[in-house]
Amino acid sequence: MRIKIIIAAIIAINNFLFSQTIAGAKQNAMANATVALSNDVFAHFNNPAGLAQMNWREIGVYYSPAPFGFTELANAFLAYNEPLGPASLSFGAKTYGFKLYRENNISAGAAYNFSNKFFVGFTLNFRSLSIKNYGRTTAFYLNIGTLTYITPKLRWGFFGFNINRASLGKEKDQIPVILTTGFSYDVLNNLDVNIVLEKDIHFNPSLKFGIDYLLIENLSLQAGFSNEPAKFSAGVGIYYSYFNFNYAFYTHQVLGLTHQIGLIINFGNIHSRKAQIRSHLGIYNNK
Repeated sequence: MRIKIIIAAIIAINNFLFSQTIAGAKQNAMANATVALSNDVFAHFNNPAGLAQMNWREIGVYYSPAPFGFTELANAFLAYNEPLGPASLSFGAKTYGFKLYRENNISAGAAYNFSNKFFVGFTLNFRSLSIKNYGRTTAFYLNIGTLTYITPKLRWGFFGFNINRASLGKEKDQIPVILTTGFSYDVLNNLDVNIVLEKDIHFNPSLKFGIDYLLIENLSLQAGFSNEPAKFSAGVGIYYSYFNFNYAFYTHQVLGLTHQIGLIINFGNIHSRKAQIRSHLGIYNNK
């Protein structure tokens, strides 16, 4: 009976749950207020334009074992970025659900750097949904993103999710259409603040705020909140050699606490990705 109730609930509030499956522990720790930051491999899912800032190869895995206390809502992501001069190619995969209700997604993307100040990117996604005793359905959808350095310290980003309004089966909008825009500002070289407005076409807009603070060379702290739904989040990042480990949690006003973990392997031995991006783009020196 519990499983049947969960399946019914997932189907009934599918768009809401989709918005809660955000790729990347750091992104979750910052309430996903990262559209204008987008400086790690999980930008493939959140704003692929940001990948063209990076001149190193990177792979990342992310796992949320029991969102809101339900293992049936477990989700995992895999992402890879390959730099190619001013461009980059990226690949991603996602799985969500359990044996009776399963969503899988594979995607490929590309991004391009125009004059080290303006970046564009897209991902083409193939999504499948399988429900036991009901069969399987699939769809292709397109995401696009842009990122601009307005000043050396201020960035603006935009991300459009499912801009072709693809759906699953005969029902409309089974895959949400979400538009996100926001700013990221470097208050200090080791501290940035981010503010984002996100709009699902069928829900109220959500205002999101997040900070990322590099406390010491190998340790960073993140925090964030959003108002639709009301959610508070925080996390920590540990950096050692080629490895970036992140832990995050967020608390929902009704559904409680959710934990996430993520691991990124960068093949450039990057100690500070912000400093590396600044150096690569020639924007300003790390003073």
